[in-house]
Order: sequence, then C-alpha cells, then structure tokens
Amino acid sequence: MSFFKKIFSSEKKETLDKGLEKSKTNFFNKLSKAVAGKSKVDDEVLDNLEEILVTSDVGVNTTLKIIERIEARVQQDKYLGTDELNKILREEIAGLLSETNSGEETEYTIPKLPASAGAKTPYVLMVVGVNGVGKTTTIGKLAYQFKKQGLHVVLGAADTFRAAAIDQLQVWADRVDVPMVKQAMGSDPASVAFDAVQSGVKQQADVIIIDTAGRLHNKVNLMNELTKVKRVMQKVVPDAPHDVLLVLDGSTGQNAFEQAKQFTAATEVTSLAVTKLDGTAKGGVVIGISDQFQIPVKYIGVGEGIEDLQVFNKYEFVDSFFK
Repeated sequence: MSFFKKIFSSEKKETLDKGLEKSKTNFFNKLSKAVAGKSKVDDEVLDNLEEILVTSDVGVNTTLKIIERIEARVQQDKYLGTDELNKILREEIAGLLSETNSGEETEYTIPKLPASAGAKTPYVLMVVGVNGVGKTTTIGKLAYQFKKQGLHVVLGAADTFRAAAIDQLQVWADRVDVPMVKQAMGSDPASVAFDAVQSGVKQQADVIIIDTAGRLHNKVNLMNELTKVKRVMQKVVPDAPHDVLLVLDGSTGQNAFEQAKQFTAATEVTSLAVTKLDGTAKGGVVIGISDQFQIPVKYIGVGEGIEDLQVFNKYEFVDSFFK
C-alpha cells in the first residue's frame, strides 16, 4: 500500500523503533516458528497466527477480524506465500487502525475554538485513568509539548484522593514551568476543576489539563465524580471538557482492556494514550484497544524521556512493528 512509502522524521522514528523492539522481537520469533517449513499460508499457518496474535495481546475479537481478512486474501489470490505474510499483516492492521481514525496526526495539535463573549476559549482536556498507569507523567509531558509550541498551559490537580498525586503533578508543573491550581488533599475534585478552569480563563490560557482520581473499586462513585467534574467546568466553559483522555498502561496487556471497559462505561472517553510500551512485549495491545473500543489512540509512551510521549501515527507504528 502506498502509505508505507511515507518518509518519517528520523529522530522520533528511531525512538519508536527502539520502544517497540521487545514487542516486535517477541512477535516475529513466534511467527518464524509458525511458518517454519511452510511455503504457503494454509489453515495450520492461520491457526498458529491466530494464537500468536492473541498471545501478543491484540485481543480475541480483533485477532478474529485480522484472520478473516487474511482468509479473504487467500481465497481471492488462491495462493499466498508465507513470505508475503508480513506485508499482508502490515496492510490489514493499518487498515483496521484506519477504521477507528487512530493516528492521523503527526504533531501535537489542539483545535482552535471560537471566542466566547470576545474572550479566548481555552481547550479543556480532562485526563482519566487508574493510579500507576503513567497518568501524571503523561500530563506533564503533554504540558511540555504544548508549551514548546508557544501555548499557555494551566494544570488542575483534581486527583485529591492521594496527596502523592498532587505532589507529583506539582513536580511536573515546576519542571515544565507552568501554573498549577490545587487544593488540600481530600478537597472536592469538582471544586479544584472549577477553580482551574476559571483561573485558566482569567489567564487567557490556550490549554487547561485537569487530572482526576482513578479509583475503580466502585464504578458508580467514579461515574458520579467525573460527571460532577464535567458539570462544574461547564459553568465556566460551556462545552468543556473538549477531550477526555484515558491513559492506559500498555505493559499490563489484557488488564488495559479491562480498565478501558470500566472507564468507557463510567464516562465518555474521546481519546486514548497508551504508555510504557518500551518496557514490554505487549505492544499489540494498541491495535486491539483501538479496534475494540473504536476510540482513537492519540498518544503512545515509548520511553522515560520528556520527549518520549509521541503523537500516535498508525503508519509509523505499523512500519516500526513490522520493519
């Protein structure tokens, strides 16, 4: 397919290649064993491929879709050599990602919003996810990227359940040198979100990023809390939040699917960030989550550096995975 002829930015692409190395090596070691001694793609190869995709955390439903697409190619072409399997997998997985609108962007962007009553309307981003997935780090790295573009960023520490969450976000605010609105631990998260949005409007901020608590032990409480946070923000900016970003830890594999299930049931999630892909062989989870939840993956974490949260681009991802 022609989109694989794209020229990618070398520095970021090298980081992505390196970040996906474990996933790629694990996948292709299994694939080479599956096709050993085989010259054509037959039922046995497809059965083995199905098992490889499932054990690579692509997910059962997404795996079945991929296998069905390859079966259709086999029937259409009558003969499909195992040497062509890599190329076909690249094409079919890229096609699958295209159906969710995942990874169209190549740079950090926010839409320009119409001014309200003559004043600038800030872009409000609410970030959700359980503790330990890299939520605070993702917020800090996003703030850095937006500030690097010359945008005025304000952070809101609405995860008031843990003192550590407020402290960790403050560390990032200081590191990136952006203002942060906070209250004491145990404060009403909605009150913090309200203050943060109000402060951002007064400061004529371009982007306001609101951190939220990620407790999953009671879905009803989580739903009520996030709904309340949204409602109070809308008193200041009527259509806030403009994006609800769910952060998932890619290294947890199938557990990331479960978290996505819980959060999409509790609130309207509009985009995804999948972190910690550099330390795992479970990179296939990006493909499955994007397909299964039909929510675009916006960012992926492929390293610990401040630049290593990348805008997810499906062409670059598939090229790195199947290189």
